[in-house]
Amino acid sequence: MSRAMVPSQQKLAEKLTILNDRGRGMLTRIYNIKKIYSPNKKKMLGNPQNKPGFLTDKAYEPVYRYLLRRFPHVDSKSSTLQVINNIKQDVVKSLSLYYFTFVDIMDFKDHVVDLLTTIDACQVHMDVTLNYDLTVNYLNLISTYVSLMILMSRVEDRRVVLSLYNVAYEYLNASSDPSFPRLGQMVIDYDIPLRKLSEEFVPHSRVVVPALLSLHKIYPKRNLPADQMRATGMLSLLAEPLKIMNVPNTDMVQCEYLSLDSMEKWIIFSMMLCHTYLQEAQLWDLWKTALQSGYIVQLCRDEVLHIHSYINTFFESLKGHNLHKRITEVKDLQHQALQSSPAIHRERRKFLRSALKELALIFTDQPGLLGPKGLYVFQALAVARDEIHWLLRHFDNPPSKKHTVKLSQEDFVDRQLPELLFNMEELKSLLRKYNQVVQRYFVQYLAGYDAVLLNQLIQEITNDSNLAHCPEDESVILSSLYNTIAGLSVKQVEANEVFDFRGVRLDWFRLQAYTSVSRAGLVLRDHQDLGKHLNMIVFHTKLVDYLDELINETGDLSIYCFYHQIFEHQFKQCMEFPAQHRFSIVFPIICGHFMNATHELCPEERHSIGTTSVQYAHWFLKEMSDEVNQVITAICEEQCMLNYKLLPKHSAASILQSSNKHKKNKDKKKQVGPEEEKPGTESVRKNRENFTRMDKLHMALTELCYAINHCNVIQVWEHGFVPREFFIQHLETRFNKALVGMMMYNPDTSEIAKPSELLSSVKAIMSVLQGLENYVQIDIARVFNSVLPQQTQATDSFNGEKTITANYTNWYLEVLLRRVTVNIGQIVYSPNHKAFVTVATDNNSKENLYLAAEEYADLTELRALAELIGPYGMRYLGERLMGHVASQVDELKKLVIQNKEVLFNMRTSFDKPEVMRDLFRRLGRPVKQQGNTKNQVSDVDSVLMRMTIIGILLSFRSLAQDALLDVLEDRIPFLMASVQDLQHFVPNMKDTKYSHMKQQVVNEMASAAGLSCDIDPLLISALRSQKNAGEPEYKDGERKASTSSDTEVANESDYELACLLMVFVAVSIPTLAKKDVSVFKASLEGNLSNCHCLAKAVNQIAGALFTIHGPGDVSDRLQEFLALASSSLLRLGQSQEQEKETFKNRESVYILLDLIVQESPYLTMDLLESCFPYALLRNAYHTVYKASAVDN
Repeated sequence: MSRAMVPSQQKLAEKLTILNDRGRGMLTRIYNIKKIYSPNKKKMLGNPQNKPGFLTDKAYEPVYRYLLRRFPHVDSKSSTLQVINNIKQDVVKSLSLYYFTFVDIMDFKDHVVDLLTTIDACQVHMDVTLNYDLTVNYLNLISTYVSLMILMSRVEDRRVVLSLYNVAYEYLNASSDPSFPRLGQMVIDYDIPLRKLSEEFVPHSRVVVPALLSLHKIYPKRNLPADQMRATGMLSLLAEPLKIMNVPNTDMVQCEYLSLDSMEKWIIFSMMLCHTYLQEAQLWDLWKTALQSGYIVQLCRDEVLHIHSYINTFFESLKGHNLHKRITEVKDLQHQALQSSPAIHRERRKFLRSALKELALIFTDQPGLLGPKGLYVFQALAVARDEIHWLLRHFDNPPSKKHTVKLSQEDFVDRQLPELLFNMEELKSLLRKYNQVVQRYFVQYLAGYDAVLLNQLIQEITNDSNLAHCPEDESVILSSLYNTIAGLSVKQVEANEVFDFRGVRLDWFRLQAYTSVSRAGLVLRDHQDLGKHLNMIVFHTKLVDYLDELINETGDLSIYCFYHQIFEHQFKQCMEFPAQHRFSIVFPIICGHFMNATHELCPEERHSIGTTSVQYAHWFLKEMSDEVNQVITAICEEQCMLNYKLLPKHSAASILQSSNKHKKNKDKKKQVGPEEEKPGTESVRKNRENFTRMDKLHMALTELCYAINHCNVIQVWEHGFVPREFFIQHLETRFNKALVGMMMYNPDTSEIAKPSELLSSVKAIMSVLQGLENYVQIDIARVFNSVLPQQTQATDSFNGEKTITANYTNWYLEVLLRRVTVNIGQIVYSPNHKAFVTVATDNNSKENLYLAAEEYADLTELRALAELIGPYGMRYLGERLMGHVASQVDELKKLVIQNKEVLFNMRTSFDKPEVMRDLFRRLGRPVKQQGNTKNQVSDVDSVLMRMTIIGILLSFRSLAQDALLDVLEDRIPFLMASVQDLQHFVPNMKDTKYSHMKQQVVNEMASAAGLSCDIDPLLISALRSQKNAGEPEYKDGERKASTSSDTEVANESDYELACLLMVFVAVSIPTLAKKDVSVFKASLEGNLSNCHCLAKAVNQIAGALFTIHGPGDVSDRLQEFLALASSSLLRLGQSQEQEKETFKNRESVYILLDLIVQESPYLTMDLLESCFPYALLRNAYHTVYKASAVDN
């Protein structure tokens, strides 16, 4: 006895929900298998897994041919297959995922067939406008099922791989896999999938056809050309301004945002399987319109069908059905699709750009409208999403060349597509931002209107005379729905209560299944108002608790993950088109959609898709930041050029020109050349419509900064990208490179920019960068604080490259000061000018003609240098300079050691003229140099040369310190006052040891601030480090054995060498009078040979050496030096007349003695007058100044 089928026991709603989700998962798995095993696979998602090695091994090719020929009845005992026995475990392990995917597909097919049969048996009535969830899920299941079978039939080598796994499994377990016989039969049956599917769907057509017919109420209204959309005011809030606060008047609300792609797929797939019903007019209209809309249909992701060719191939395979007319019709429809659909969709995208922009502007201004007009957002997102999907699949899959229709590339290359994408994201962000506005509105709407109307409809059903009684299940569900929505309150929204209406929606889904079958107690067709109102309620509940999922359902763009080449192309096109720059931020935002494409049944692809999304987001933001930085660099170059025109040196031409105007022009007929363009003329405009290059750059900067500033954080997979941080990082790197690049330092030609010009350019760039704060919300001071301090160090922290400090230090020491010391008499340090000055002589070398020292080494330039590199950079410069001084001192010590005995005797016999004369002759003997027999230099000359070099270096150091002091007193006057107070008033301490340490610390601080000290701390540090470096290294045992006496002996030796060095310098000074270049120039207040720098060298070296090696008797030792030097110079005046001609520059050397005393903090004029008559000094000054006046 057969028992009647009870609909409520069939769980139709639950089965449809589960099978649809499982179908999407199976599509994902078979898609990945096809991509891996296809010989012409596209490399997607980074690096997909390759085939197992044994599948590509040529040694197994006979086995694979045998398996293909015998499939599915494979004899595992065949000798041909014995080689598989050796790799059976590897085969089972590698192919298990592949094999069981097909087993799962077979299982899924069985459940789908069973469910479709059940729905047929229940005689379910489908109407998308009435039982929306039931119909949509039913049609989705059919399209998923058909797509899965077609995709399975397109997997390469499926027969070989399945047979190979089964044979290996049999070798491993002594029996074949139990699923293999049915699996093999399924593969054969669905080798041409539509033939088998069309046979299956013959009984299902009684349910499928009414479902499709219900689409006739929706599909034609949705598939309109752009002109009709504009005419009807589609997606326009301003078309009827009086109704702007009203909820849209529609009785099929969920159908308004139903995917057009999905409907076309339902129509095409269902009518392919039920092609005998094409004679009906409404179905033929749906079929015709769907096939005219495009020529590519999506199966899964980027797997598509050229649908017209596929349909014709299927129809041609059906013998005996006389489908020649249908084949001809499909060909005509294909021709129409190729000819007209690209232009239709292009115009539709144009309309959507303006429509979505209008919606975004209105909702941004009035977010409260998101409540009553929220449906418009989902409609706009769904239509725009469908258009983008259409463009991607048709652009990536051009029609075959056999068609005569020529497609215009302009219909597919949409340069303004980023604007459409951006407006979609803008609408989505508005919904997320104002989600509480939407919640408040619809919670009140559900409780205040929907619940009241639902109660009335339930009462009407209860009072319906045609209905004997409402079935218990339906009654319980309706009561539950009413009670749930009637109990809602705004206070729940204000308390941030989490809503969950999934039960409500599932109950309505169940109720649709119960009331749509034949012989139902409550027939939904008879109560259409109830069905349409419950559909409305479901939509309203989604807006309260399901908003993010609803946004993803209508506006998901994860499809771009599988069209990454087009994605890249569209981004590059966007960056090339300035009008679209502001929309470029949408590309990294879309990367956050990629994870929506994953499915829990295919977890292995989550990592690859996530990695791809992160890589693309990083690349997009990097390219955007680079583009912004290129624009900023171009603006900076323009500003630097304008700033360069304002440099003082360019005023010379204007001054000369103005002075010439006052002179009488004798040759009036001569044509005057065109006047040079003056700074500021670039700002004069006759017409604002004429865009200059700077205007275009600022426009591009505005657009790009809008994109960078659009969103704070972009969430991609498990990462958060901050566009502004990307921009700042790239800006810092670019700024750092620009600073070094503007120096124009060329080590080969020794060319470098003047510090003042570089400072001017840096200030111009900084002013441009400060203007960025008007475009994008960044702290530009942070960029300055990150980059500029790094330029005060030797290398930067970005790439470890040389900085401004390193390059300028190297240039001043290795180029400028080397030329000063090598080219004697050509570059002179002038205390009067506070600069190194190039002196014009007949002997000037070519390199000095191109290098005017005063343009790089005067106080103005060094002030600019101090501003650029700051105290840290100036300290680095001082340390490098003192390193050179220390190396010269080391060489001087060697000379002292060579002449130690003579110098010792001279020190004790300075009051014996004859003995001193003989000793000096021994000291001044020329020394032969290796490899140079012509130029023989005495030790005296060597000492004077090296001491002069030291003096030049210390003079440059003093000049740099003065420049630094000027800068710091201007920048930090109050702090500098405190430093000066500390230097002058060092707190007294009882312990002399700690007092000395405190004095040392204060001196180091004062020196770093540019203040002068009696003894330069950096010089002491350099000489002390040289001394430590020269000490022998001991092993542990040797160090213990050494005594303190060794240290004392070493100190005594160093102290003695220091004393003898001062003797050597003192007795050598008179020889300067013999040299022509020792002449004193009053205009420069210095000697041409720079021997006036000996004053600074003697005092600094003496102070440093006796501080380090001696007991602190600097004053005594300098008095000894003064006595030796004065006695040696006095002998010049007592020399014979012939010798007087030899010492023709005696007066210039006398002045040197005065300079030494003036420079010294330890010597006084009283001491000098006791050793050297002041009358000689007065006469010397008179002579040299008189001679300088005559020369001038």
